[in-house]
Amino acid sequence: MLTPRDEKDLSEAVAGASGPLAIRGGGTRPIGKPVTGEVLSTSALSGIDLYEPGALTIVAKAGTPLAEVEAALAQEGQRLPFEPMDHRGLLGTEGEPTIGGVVAANVSGPRRIQAGACRDSLIGVRFVDGAGTVLKNGGRVMKNVTGYDLVKLMAGSYGTLGVMTEVSFKVLPRTESTAVLLIEGLSDVDAVQALSKALASPFEVSGAAHTTKGIDGDPVTMIRIEGFESSVAYRAGRLQDLLAGFGEIKVETDPERTAAGWAWVRDVEAFHGVSGDVWRFSVKPSDGPRLGAQLGAEGLLYDWGGGLVWALAPEGTDLRDQMGNIAGHATLIRASEETRAKLPVFHPEPAPIAAVTRGLREKFDPRGILNPGLMA
Repeated sequence: MLTPRDEKDLSEAVAGASGPLAIRGGGTRPIGKPVTGEVLSTSALSGIDLYEPGALTIVAKAGTPLAEVEAALAQEGQRLPFEPMDHRGLLGTEGEPTIGGVVAANVSGPRRIQAGACRDSLIGVRFVDGAGTVLKNGGRVMKNVTGYDLVKLMAGSYGTLGVMTEVSFKVLPRTESTAVLLIEGLSDVDAVQALSKALASPFEVSGAAHTTKGIDGDPVTMIRIEGFESSVAYRAGRLQDLLAGFGEIKVETDPERTAAGWAWVRDVEAFHGVSGDVWRFSVKPSDGPRLGAQLGAEGLLYDWGGGLVWALAPEGTDLRDQMGNIAGHATLIRASEETRAKLPVFHPEPAPIAAVTRGLREKFDPRGILNPGLMA
Protein backbone atom coordinates (compact mmCIF):
# COMPACT_ATOMS: atom_id res chain seq x y z
CA MET A 1 0.00 0.00 0.00
CA LEU A 2 1.24 3.47 -0.90
CA THR A 3 0.91 6.04 1.90
CA PRO A 4 2.42 9.34 0.72
CA ARG A 5 3.46 11.69 3.53
CA ASP A 6 2.83 14.94 1.67
CA GLU A 7 1.72 16.36 -1.65
CA LYS A 8 5.17 15.93 -3.20
CA ASP A 9 5.26 12.25 -2.22
CA LEU A 10 1.77 11.80 -3.65
CA SER A 11 2.74 13.46 -6.92
CA GLU A 12 5.76 11.19 -7.27
CA ALA A 13 3.73 8.10 -6.37
CA VAL A 14 1.12 8.80 -9.02
CA ALA A 15 3.66 9.80 -11.66
CA GLY A 16 5.68 6.63 -11.01
CA ALA A 17 2.72 4.24 -10.91
CA SER A 18 3.04 1.40 -13.40
CA GLY A 19 -0.57 0.24 -13.08
CA PRO A 20 -4.00 1.04 -11.65
CA LEU A 21 -4.32 2.75 -8.27
CA ALA A 22 -7.20 2.16 -5.87
CA ILE A 23 -7.59 5.49 -4.04
CA ARG A 24 -8.55 5.27 -0.35
CA GLY A 25 -9.32 7.85 2.28
CA GLY A 26 -10.72 6.35 5.47
CA GLY A 27 -12.02 3.29 3.62
CA THR A 28 -15.55 3.79 4.99
CA ARG A 29 -17.39 4.18 1.65
CA PRO A 30 -16.77 1.24 -0.71
CA ILE A 31 -19.26 2.54 -3.26
CA GLY A 32 -18.91 1.85 -6.99
CA LYS A 33 -17.52 -0.97 -9.09
CA PRO A 34 -14.76 -2.93 -7.35
CA VAL A 35 -11.33 -1.56 -8.32
CA THR A 36 -8.31 -3.80 -8.77
CA GLY A 37 -5.00 -2.03 -8.23
CA GLU A 38 -2.39 -0.97 -5.71
CA VAL A 39 -4.01 0.85 -2.81
CA LEU A 40 -2.99 4.51 -2.46
CA SER A 41 -4.03 5.90 0.92
CA THR A 42 -4.37 9.59 1.75
CA SER A 43 -4.46 8.88 5.49
CA ALA A 44 -1.07 10.52 6.13
CA LEU A 45 -2.18 13.77 4.46
CA SER A 46 -3.85 14.96 7.63
CA GLY A 47 -4.28 18.16 9.59
CA ILE A 48 -6.14 21.47 9.57
CA ASP A 49 -4.03 23.99 7.64
CA LEU A 50 -6.06 27.12 8.29
CA TYR A 51 -9.16 27.96 10.30
CA GLU A 52 -10.49 31.49 10.49
CA PRO A 53 -13.76 31.49 12.46
CA GLY A 54 -14.31 35.19 11.78
CA ALA A 55 -14.05 34.61 8.05
CA LEU A 56 -16.21 31.44 8.23
CA THR A 57 -13.60 29.38 6.37
CA ILE A 58 -11.60 26.24 7.11
CA VAL A 59 -8.85 24.53 5.11
CA ALA A 60 -7.78 20.94 5.79
CA LYS A 61 -5.67 18.26 4.19
CA ALA A 62 -7.75 15.60 2.45
CA GLY A 63 -6.89 12.78 4.85
CA THR A 64 -8.02 14.70 7.92
CA PRO A 65 -10.69 12.76 9.84
CA LEU A 66 -14.10 14.37 9.47
CA ALA A 67 -14.52 14.14 13.25
CA GLU A 68 -11.42 16.31 13.74
CA VAL A 69 -12.81 18.99 11.44
CA GLU A 70 -16.21 18.93 13.12
CA ALA A 71 -14.64 19.10 16.59
CA ALA A 72 -12.57 22.15 15.66
CA LEU A 73 -15.65 23.89 14.29
CA ALA A 74 -17.74 22.96 17.35
CA GLN A 75 -15.22 24.63 19.66
CA GLU A 76 -15.98 27.91 17.89
CA GLY A 77 -19.73 27.34 17.72
CA GLN A 78 -19.66 26.55 14.01
CA ARG A 79 -20.45 23.61 11.71
CA LEU A 80 -20.25 22.34 8.16
CA PRO A 81 -23.44 23.48 6.40
CA PHE A 82 -24.28 20.25 4.59
CA GLU A 83 -24.54 17.71 7.47
CA PRO A 84 -22.44 14.88 5.93
CA MET A 85 -23.72 11.34 6.26
CA ASP A 86 -21.71 8.65 8.08
CA HIS A 87 -21.88 5.51 5.90
CA ARG A 88 -20.23 3.11 8.36
CA GLY A 89 -23.39 1.73 9.92
CA LEU A 90 -25.13 1.28 6.58
CA LEU A 91 -22.16 -0.31 4.81
CA GLY A 92 -20.78 -2.23 7.78
CA THR A 93 -17.36 -0.60 7.51
CA GLU A 94 -14.89 0.64 10.09
CA GLY A 95 -12.20 3.31 10.12
CA GLU A 96 -12.61 7.08 10.14
CA PRO A 97 -14.36 9.08 7.40
CA THR A 98 -12.04 11.74 5.98
CA ILE A 99 -12.90 15.22 4.78
CA GLY A 100 -11.43 14.37 1.36
CA GLY A 101 -13.65 11.31 1.14
CA VAL A 102 -16.67 13.47 1.92
CA VAL A 103 -15.78 15.72 -1.03
CA ALA A 104 -14.92 12.82 -3.36
CA ALA A 105 -18.41 11.36 -2.83
CA ASN A 106 -20.16 14.76 -2.48
CA VAL A 107 -21.69 13.46 0.77
CA SER A 108 -24.66 15.57 1.86
CA GLY A 109 -27.30 15.06 4.53
CA PRO A 110 -30.85 16.22 5.37
CA ARG A 111 -29.88 19.90 5.56
CA ARG A 112 -29.18 19.93 1.83
CA ILE A 113 -32.69 21.27 1.20
CA GLN A 114 -31.67 24.47 2.98
CA ALA A 115 -27.87 24.73 2.80
CA GLY A 116 -27.08 22.89 -0.42
CA ALA A 117 -24.81 19.92 -1.09
CA CYS A 118 -21.18 19.44 -0.07
CA ARG A 119 -20.05 20.95 -3.39
CA ASP A 120 -21.98 24.14 -2.63
CA SER A 121 -19.88 24.78 0.49
CA LEU A 122 -16.59 23.80 -1.15
CA ILE A 123 -14.55 26.87 -2.13
CA GLY A 124 -11.16 25.40 -3.01
CA VAL A 125 -9.29 22.18 -3.80
CA ARG A 126 -5.74 21.02 -4.41
CA PHE A 127 -5.24 17.66 -6.13
CA VAL A 128 -2.84 15.49 -8.09
CA ASP A 129 -4.05 14.38 -11.50
CA GLY A 130 -3.32 11.07 -13.23
CA ALA A 131 -0.04 12.36 -14.64
CA GLY A 132 1.24 13.34 -11.20
CA THR A 133 0.72 17.07 -11.75
CA VAL A 134 -0.34 19.17 -8.76
CA LEU A 135 -3.35 21.36 -9.58
CA LYS A 136 -5.35 23.83 -7.54
CA ASN A 137 -8.61 25.66 -8.08
CA GLY A 138 -10.64 28.08 -6.02
CA GLY A 139 -9.00 29.41 -2.90
CA ARG A 140 -9.17 29.94 0.82
CA VAL A 141 -11.74 32.72 0.73
CA MET A 142 -15.37 32.77 -0.41
CA LYS A 143 -14.88 35.52 -3.03
CA ASN A 144 -13.09 33.51 -5.69
CA VAL A 145 -14.77 33.17 -9.07
CA THR A 146 -11.89 33.09 -11.56
CA GLY A 147 -11.06 30.29 -13.99
CA TYR A 148 -12.74 26.94 -14.57
CA ASP A 149 -14.83 25.62 -11.70
CA LEU A 150 -12.82 22.48 -11.00
CA VAL A 151 -13.97 22.72 -7.39
CA LYS A 152 -17.47 21.58 -8.32
CA LEU A 153 -16.09 19.06 -10.80
CA MET A 154 -14.00 17.28 -8.17
CA ALA A 155 -16.94 16.94 -5.76
CA GLY A 156 -18.54 13.60 -6.53
CA SER A 157 -15.76 12.39 -8.85
CA TYR A 158 -14.85 9.50 -6.52
CA GLY A 159 -11.12 9.86 -7.12
CA THR A 160 -11.38 9.22 -10.86
CA LEU A 161 -10.10 12.66 -11.93
CA GLY A 162 -7.48 13.29 -9.28
CA VAL A 163 -6.35 12.55 -5.74
CA MET A 164 -7.25 15.46 -3.49
CA THR A 165 -4.64 16.81 -1.08
CA GLU A 166 -6.43 19.85 0.39
CA VAL A 167 -10.00 21.14 0.57
CA SER A 168 -11.42 24.51 1.66
CA PHE A 169 -14.93 25.16 2.94
CA LYS A 170 -17.16 27.98 3.95
CA VAL A 171 -18.80 27.17 7.31
CA LEU A 172 -21.80 28.41 9.29
CA PRO A 173 -22.61 29.17 12.94
CA ARG A 174 -24.23 26.34 14.88
CA THR A 175 -27.89 26.84 15.59
CA GLU A 176 -29.06 27.74 19.09
CA SER A 177 -32.28 25.73 19.15
CA THR A 178 -34.08 22.97 17.24
CA ALA A 179 -37.71 21.88 17.04
CA VAL A 180 -39.03 18.87 15.16
CA LEU A 181 -42.67 18.51 14.18
CA LEU A 182 -43.75 14.86 14.17
CA ILE A 183 -46.85 13.50 12.43
CA GLU A 184 -47.61 9.79 12.72
CA GLY A 185 -49.59 7.51 10.44
CA LEU A 186 -49.52 9.43 7.15
CA SER A 187 -49.42 7.64 3.83
CA ASP A 188 -46.44 8.36 1.61
CA VAL A 189 -48.58 10.61 -0.60
CA ASP A 190 -49.99 12.62 2.31
CA ALA A 191 -46.58 12.83 3.96
CA VAL A 192 -44.92 14.32 0.90
CA GLN A 193 -47.81 16.78 0.55
CA ALA A 194 -47.24 17.87 4.15
CA LEU A 195 -43.49 18.17 3.59
CA SER A 196 -44.01 20.15 0.40
CA LYS A 197 -46.39 22.52 2.15
CA ALA A 198 -43.87 23.05 4.96
CA LEU A 199 -40.98 23.62 2.54
CA ALA A 200 -43.02 26.09 0.51
CA SER A 201 -43.76 28.12 3.65
CA PRO A 202 -41.61 31.07 4.79
CA PHE A 203 -40.62 29.25 8.00
CA GLU A 204 -37.15 28.06 6.92
CA VAL A 205 -37.44 24.30 7.23
CA SER A 206 -34.01 22.62 7.47
CA GLY A 207 -35.13 18.99 7.42
CA ALA A 208 -38.11 17.25 5.78
CA ALA A 209 -38.28 13.45 5.94
CA HIS A 210 -40.74 10.56 6.10
CA THR A 211 -40.22 6.94 7.03
CA THR A 212 -42.71 4.20 6.28
CA LYS A 213 -41.64 2.45 9.48
CA GLY A 214 -40.33 4.44 12.41
CA ILE A 215 -38.74 3.09 15.58
CA ASP A 216 -42.17 2.17 16.97
CA GLY A 217 -43.23 0.56 13.68
CA ASP A 218 -45.60 3.30 12.46
CA PRO A 219 -45.02 5.79 9.62
CA VAL A 220 -43.51 9.06 10.88
CA THR A 221 -43.19 12.40 9.11
CA MET A 222 -40.48 14.73 10.42
CA ILE A 223 -40.06 18.47 9.86
CA ARG A 224 -37.11 20.32 11.40
CA ILE A 225 -36.75 24.02 12.24
CA GLU A 226 -33.53 25.57 13.57
CA GLY A 227 -32.41 28.97 14.79
CA PHE A 228 -32.79 31.27 17.77
CA GLU A 229 -35.07 29.84 20.46
CA SER A 230 -37.81 32.48 20.18
CA SER A 231 -37.82 32.27 16.39
CA VAL A 232 -37.98 28.46 16.45
CA ALA A 233 -40.92 28.52 18.87
CA TYR A 234 -42.80 31.02 16.70
CA ARG A 235 -42.18 29.15 13.44
CA ALA A 236 -43.07 25.80 14.99
CA GLY A 237 -46.39 27.22 16.11
CA ARG A 238 -47.13 28.68 12.70
CA LEU A 239 -46.26 25.40 11.00
CA GLN A 240 -48.59 23.53 13.34
CA ASP A 241 -51.41 25.81 12.21
CA LEU A 242 -50.41 25.41 8.56
CA LEU A 243 -50.37 21.60 8.74
CA ALA A 244 -53.36 21.13 11.05
CA GLY A 245 -55.27 19.22 8.36
CA PHE A 246 -52.75 16.37 8.40
CA GLY A 247 -53.60 15.16 11.89
CA GLU A 248 -52.13 15.41 15.36
CA ILE A 249 -48.72 17.11 15.46
CA LYS A 250 -46.21 16.62 18.24
CA VAL A 251 -43.29 18.99 18.73
CA GLU A 252 -39.97 17.68 20.04
CA THR A 253 -37.42 20.21 21.32
CA ASP A 254 -35.08 18.09 23.47
CA PRO A 255 -31.59 18.62 21.95
CA GLU A 256 -30.45 15.01 22.37
CA ARG A 257 -33.65 13.52 20.96
CA THR A 258 -33.80 15.87 17.99
CA ALA A 259 -30.12 15.27 17.17
CA ALA A 260 -30.57 11.50 17.43
CA GLY A 261 -33.67 11.58 15.25
CA TRP A 262 -31.96 13.40 12.43
CA ALA A 263 -28.83 11.26 12.70
CA TRP A 264 -31.23 8.31 12.23
CA VAL A 265 -32.46 9.89 9.00
CA ARG A 266 -29.04 11.12 7.86
CA ASP A 267 -27.32 7.75 8.28
CA VAL A 268 -30.32 5.65 7.11
CA GLU A 269 -30.25 3.74 10.40
CA ALA A 270 -33.45 1.88 9.49
CA PHE A 271 -31.36 -0.31 7.17
CA HIS A 272 -28.41 -0.92 9.50
CA GLY A 273 -27.76 -4.58 10.14
CA VAL A 274 -30.61 -5.62 7.85
CA SER A 275 -29.85 -7.93 4.93
CA GLY A 276 -30.46 -6.70 1.42
CA ASP A 277 -29.14 -4.17 -1.06
CA VAL A 278 -29.66 -0.44 -0.54
CA TRP A 279 -30.52 1.92 -3.38
CA ARG A 280 -30.58 5.72 -3.39
CA PHE A 281 -32.95 7.50 -5.81
CA SER A 282 -33.01 11.20 -6.62
CA VAL A 283 -36.30 12.34 -8.17
CA LYS A 284 -38.75 15.22 -8.11
CA PRO A 285 -40.30 15.27 -4.63
CA SER A 286 -43.78 14.98 -6.14
CA ASP A 287 -42.66 11.74 -7.84
CA GLY A 288 -41.26 10.23 -4.63
CA PRO A 289 -44.43 8.41 -3.45
CA ARG A 290 -45.17 7.06 -6.93
CA LEU A 291 -41.61 5.75 -7.18
CA GLY A 292 -41.91 4.18 -3.74
CA ALA A 293 -45.08 2.38 -4.80
CA GLN A 294 -43.48 1.10 -8.03
CA LEU A 295 -40.28 -0.19 -6.43
CA GLY A 296 -41.90 -2.90 -4.32
CA ALA A 297 -39.03 -2.40 -1.88
CA GLU A 298 -38.77 -4.05 1.53
CA GLY A 299 -38.20 -0.67 3.20
CA LEU A 300 -38.41 3.01 2.23
CA LEU A 301 -37.12 6.26 3.68
CA TYR A 302 -37.86 9.64 2.12
CA ASP A 303 -35.62 12.67 2.68
CA TRP A 304 -35.30 16.11 1.07
CA GLY A 305 -39.07 16.53 1.06
CA GLY A 306 -39.53 13.30 -0.91
CA GLY A 307 -36.83 13.98 -3.51
CA LEU A 308 -34.36 11.51 -2.00
CA VAL A 309 -35.68 7.96 -1.67
CA TRP A 310 -33.72 5.23 0.11
CA ALA A 311 -34.93 1.72 -0.72
CA LEU A 312 -34.07 -1.71 0.69
CA ALA A 313 -34.28 -4.57 -1.82
CA PRO A 314 -33.47 -8.28 -2.01
CA GLU A 315 -29.82 -8.94 -2.87
CA GLY A 316 -29.01 -8.72 -6.56
CA THR A 317 -32.26 -6.94 -7.51
CA ASP A 318 -31.94 -4.10 -10.03
CA LEU A 319 -34.50 -1.63 -8.71
CA ARG A 320 -33.58 0.76 -11.50
CA ASP A 321 -35.78 -1.35 -13.77
CA GLN A 322 -38.80 -0.38 -11.64
CA MET A 323 -38.49 3.38 -12.23
CA GLY A 324 -40.69 3.22 -15.32
CA ASN A 325 -41.27 6.69 -16.75
CA ILE A 326 -40.14 8.50 -13.60
CA ALA A 327 -37.19 10.76 -14.36
CA GLY A 328 -34.30 10.68 -11.92
CA HIS A 329 -31.10 8.98 -10.88
CA ALA A 330 -30.53 5.71 -9.06
CA THR A 331 -27.32 4.69 -7.29
CA LEU A 332 -26.59 1.29 -5.79
CA ILE A 333 -25.09 2.21 -2.42
CA ARG A 334 -24.83 -1.14 -0.65
CA ALA A 335 -24.38 -4.52 -2.32
CA SER A 336 -21.91 -7.37 -2.52
CA GLU A 337 -18.85 -7.06 -4.76
CA GLU A 338 -20.45 -9.63 -7.05
CA THR A 339 -23.60 -7.51 -7.45
CA ARG A 340 -21.62 -4.29 -7.87
CA ALA A 341 -19.55 -5.95 -10.59
CA LYS A 342 -22.71 -7.11 -12.38
CA LEU A 343 -25.08 -4.13 -12.09
CA PRO A 344 -24.44 -0.49 -12.99
CA VAL A 345 -23.75 1.21 -9.65
CA PHE A 346 -24.18 4.75 -10.94
CA HIS A 347 -27.05 5.79 -13.19
CA PRO A 348 -26.20 5.39 -16.90
CA GLU A 349 -25.50 8.76 -18.51
CA PRO A 350 -27.11 9.99 -21.74
CA ALA A 351 -24.70 9.67 -24.67
CA PRO A 352 -23.72 13.38 -24.89
CA ILE A 353 -22.95 13.58 -21.16
CA ALA A 354 -21.09 10.25 -21.28
CA ALA A 355 -18.91 11.66 -24.07
CA VAL A 356 -18.08 14.73 -21.96
CA THR A 357 -17.28 12.47 -19.00
CA ARG A 358 -14.90 10.36 -21.08
CA GLY A 359 -13.21 13.47 -22.40
CA LEU A 360 -12.66 14.84 -18.91
CA ARG A 361 -11.19 11.58 -17.66
CA GLU A 362 -8.86 11.40 -20.65
CA LYS A 363 -7.60 14.91 -19.89
CA PHE A 364 -7.19 14.50 -16.13
CA ASP A 365 -6.11 10.85 -16.14
CA PRO A 366 -4.69 10.05 -19.60
CA ARG A 367 -3.28 6.69 -18.45
CA GLY A 368 -6.57 5.63 -16.85
CA ILE A 369 -4.95 4.64 -13.53
CA LEU A 370 -7.09 6.48 -10.94
CA ASN A 371 -9.86 4.21 -9.63
CA PRO A 372 -10.36 2.79 -13.14
CA GLY A 373 -13.88 1.55 -13.81
CA LEU A 374 -15.23 2.58 -10.40
CA MET A 375 -17.92 4.80 -11.94
CA ALA A 376 -18.50 2.68 -15.04
